[in-house]
Amino acid sequence: MSRYTGSKCRLCRRQGLKLLLKGPRCLSNKCAFEKRPFPPGPQRGGRRRVSSYGTQLREKQKVRFIYGITERQFNNYFARAIKLPGLPGETLLVLLEKRLDNVVFRLGLADSRSDARQMVRHGHYLINGKKASIPSLLVQKGDAITLSDKGKSNLKIKEITEEKGPANIPGWIEYNTETRQASLVSEPKRSDIEYDVQEKLIVEFYSR
Repeated sequence: MSRYTGSKCRLCRRQGLKLLLKGPRCLSNKCAFEKRPFPPGPQRGGRRRVSSYGTQLREKQKVRFIYGITERQFNNYFARAIKLPGLPGETLLVLLEKRLDNVVFRLGLADSRSDARQMVRHGHYLINGKKASIPSLLVQKGDAITLSDKGKSNLKIKEITEEKGPANIPGWIEYNTETRQASLVSEPKRSDIEYDVQEKLIVEFYSR
């Protein structure tokens, strides 16, 4: 399955909650979910019984849409998670949090994960001094993230770093405002993930 290229607002309406896929717009009165908080399609206002499979699938799709990854990528992450120590569901979420595009988003250097993914692909960031243009690259504890020369000249990034400064940075990421360098000081924890997700349902989906 290829990456979803349709309306992001339809995904929020289908899931029945805001996935914050469009950054600040999702928090404004222009948000489509605020105007039409019901699933897209002709069944407006109708109630459909959701099976246990449907509930599990919806939870998996919600997380997949939040991080903007394909079905194959998600399957690969789960396959990797079950081979690592710890609870598979929590390990899965930790792996997704460590993606480079997500770390850039968590730093507040992009309005959304899709914006962060585009910035990474354009070569705006370095990891340990080396160019990193793969959004799915997993950042490890101790890795240093800095701007490339191209990134330093980007107007949007310059506005954030020089005028507003990164905000709401999670505790597992450290940012030096003087050197404009970020680094992972610890592994992300389940408690660091603020959106509502029942990872147990995802595990049940793959265990059926």
